Amino acid sequence: MIPEDLRYTAEHEWVAGDGVAGPVRIGITHFAQDALGDIVYVQLPDEGAAVEAGQAIGEVESTKSVSEIYAPLSGTVVARNDKLGDTPEEINADPYGSGWLVEIAPSDPAAVAALLTAAAYRELTES
Repeated sequence: MIPEDLRYTAEHEWVAGDGVAGPVRIGITHFAQDALGDIVYVQLPDEGAAVEAGQAIGEVESTKSVSEIYAPLSGTVVARNDKLGDTPEEINADPYGSGWLVEIAPSDPAAVAALLTAAAYRELTES
């Protein structure tokens, strides 16, 4: 369950969009949510927050553990999925749809192309 039209990080975040036509949408992968188990709480950065690639921007808490969410790109948070405050289990139910986390306007849209392709992420998760 690795959509071909997304980009990925080794920390199991996905990125939708190219960053040129507008902000990119970010979430955690099916692989990550499956490993976490039932998600019970999500902490997200505020809209307007500046984020740096590779830095923690929030966390996801499950019945098993707490995991940090890392920014796949540097930029500014322009939207956050506030519905997850009431229904964090949406990440488990639909990680690539209604379980998205934030939208970021990247400071360097070319950085999107440098992220992992679906094939490269598949190889990472199968090894």
